[in-house]
Amino acid sequence: MKKQTINGGYKNLPFFKQSEIIYDFTVAFCQKYIDYKSRTKDQMEQAARSGKQNIPEGYLQKSLEGRIKLLGVARGSLEELLNDYQDFLRQHGFRLWDKDSAEAKRVRSLVYNNYNSYNDYKNYIEHGGEPAANAIICLINQTNRLLDQKLRWLEEKFVNEGGFRENLFKKRMDRKQSMLK
Repeated sequence: MKKQTINGGYKNLPFFKQSEIIYDFTVAFCQKYIDYKSRTKDQMEQAARSGKQNIPEGYLQKSLEGRIKLLGVARGSLEELLNDYQDFLRQHGFRLWDKDSAEAKRVRSLVYNNYNSYNDYKNYIEHGGEPAANAIICLINQTNRLLDQKLRWLEEKFVNEGGFRENLFKKRMDRKQSMLK
């Protein structure tokens, strides 16, 4: 079985691809709707960047514990960004789409496109702050759910198989035992 850490295999993970779209979208959103001198602009862009960048950093960790930690940081950053978009809607008197609304369902279906990319979402930026913020909220929620699933799976794997240091120690002890025989 090929490891996902070899040759940037993480780039094929749906939550990585989606985090890249979220980052690009957030940069464009901030340029259009957030005051360039605002601390909020910097915070949103950094949260989006952290949500993306911690995924490859986590996947390049040898330890399962390190991977879990960095994917957790990515997840936390995206949650922070989600709150920023929700704050934007509330502060501007805009409506937050219900998750079962036709608009939200249309945006959620974009993730299933074979060539899902930023281009699938960027037109929402041109239609105003309300549709733009709501569209990216949908994608952040989808991405967070995928990260939550991955984190649960990794935590279960850690419990069942142990961590990197623990397994190295076991191998070392096994080798010592075999040398004593």
